[in-house]
Amino acid sequence: MTALDVVQLTPTPEQLRYTFGGGEPPITVRPGTVVELATEDCFGGRVRSSDDLPSQVCEFPYLNPVTGPIAVEGAEPGDTLAVHLVDIAPARDWAVSATFPHFGALTATHSTAMLHDPLEEIVWVYEVDREKGTCLFRPRKGGPEVELPLDPMHGTIGVAPAGGEVFASITPGAHGGNMDTPEMRAGTTAYFGVNVPGGLLSLGDGHCRQGEGEVCGTAVEAAMRTVVVVDLVKGGGPAWPRIESDDFLMSTGSTRPLEDAYRVSQHDLVTWAAELTGWDQLDAYQLVSQAGLAPAGNVVDTNYTMVAKLAKRYLGADAVVADGVHDRLRATASAYLGQR
Repeated sequence: MTALDVVQLTPTPEQLRYTFGGGEPPITVRPGTVVELATEDCFGGRVRSSDDLPSQVCEFPYLNPVTGPIAVEGAEPGDTLAVHLVDIAPARDWAVSATFPHFGALTATHSTAMLHDPLEEIVWVYEVDREKGTCLFRPRKGGPEVELPLDPMHGTIGVAPAGGEVFASITPGAHGGNMDTPEMRAGTTAYFGVNVPGGLLSLGDGHCRQGEGEVCGTAVEAAMRTVVVVDLVKGGGPAWPRIESDDFLMSTGSTRPLEDAYRVSQHDLVTWAAELTGWDQLDAYQLVSQAGLAPAGNVVDTNYTMVAKLAKRYLGADAVVADGVHDRLRATASAYLGQR
């Protein structure tokens, strides 16, 4: 078996980043490298108890830190960065969630003005049992506790934007960023169009689990120990981030209003299906209309994110993405896990 290239990236608090773009990479890796990295939670680890209100212990704009950026040798604008999520594991035995006065889908925000009082700021602390694979929801004002299964994912992952732009890490867009889709879990491969030399991959915002839409504005937020395989496909850079699992192809769209995020994701999936099968675009449109799914990523961030999802079995055996890069990276992941 060929020896795997494995590198580690464990940033200090001072080395965490809060933007996509505008930063120098602390490491540069070759395509196919396994990267073991640590990420902090969206509050920078400052919210640890129900008394730690984010408005009091956190400092804007130093929210939603990301680890990186990671430069990839040979990556040039127009290429595709393939990122396979090998393992995502909570780093602590606790995680937190919160409601905010002016953030979330069911409250007034800075751009949705209402006369009613803002929501109360409340913090929930979840007990994380990594051996059982659960996190415990305890109602703050009484009622039954609920044990929820862990489903770790990364809410924020992406590359440097095009045109020298710099986006806050809380903003999702064509570069990726804070898409907050539960589909970004271990076992999936994410594809990003490269905009600058090296690609400059960053990720963070680990969630022990999250409902679709992230309706209150936060998930079960946690620091993570994460392993990824970073690879490069020359050319073919997608206009929007794409995700491939063993069973599904997924396209993302991040913008406002929500229906335009839906349109972007559906348009990309229809186009992708047509490219992979050789179908006419309207034939692909028809198939996606009858067999597609549309899970929400987030409806709370600066841009909203929708995901268009289609089972790979409908596309036939010849519809292989990027010469089978997902299967190849799955094999690399298996080899890594077997050696660990």
